[in-house]
Amino acid sequence: MITENYVTLEFPAVPENVEFARTVVACFASQIDSFTLEEIDDVKLVVSEAVSNTVLHSYGVSRGIVRLSAVRNGDVLRVTIEDFGKGIADVEQAKEPAFTTDPDRMGMGFTIMEALSDELHVSSVPGEGVKVEIRKSPRGTAKSSEEPET
Repeated sequence: MITENYVTLEFPAVPENVEFARTVVACFASQIDSFTLEEIDDVKLVVSEAVSNTVLHSYGVSRGIVRLSAVRNGDVLRVTIEDFGKGIADVEQAKEPAFTTDPDRMGMGFTIMEALSDELHVSSVPGEGVKVEIRKSPRGTAKSSEEPET
């Protein structure tokens, strides 16, 4: 079993690449055998939210890049999504539920990411971009209460 593995990709911040990013990370995360399908779905949703934020908010009409990195160390998955766009002036405010700078959006992206990750760190320098770092580990392999004990 590989205890450490990684992948780093860069791609244009365009809507078509949101699904690409979530699929790549799901395939990478599946190397951790103890992840359930639900946990891999959680990882996919977190990646979708982070990449979507970059596509929607980071570059405006000019298109930039997204850098995605995933690292597996034992049963720990770390994913970083980074852009080099306009950044977030107040990260703590942006992480508040329902906060949005776009009235057509719900403002729940960071809330969802935080709920589905074991750890979520967001850092930003206005004018230089945003870095979202996620850590996710399997919840465990405890038997379901529906399984008969042997």
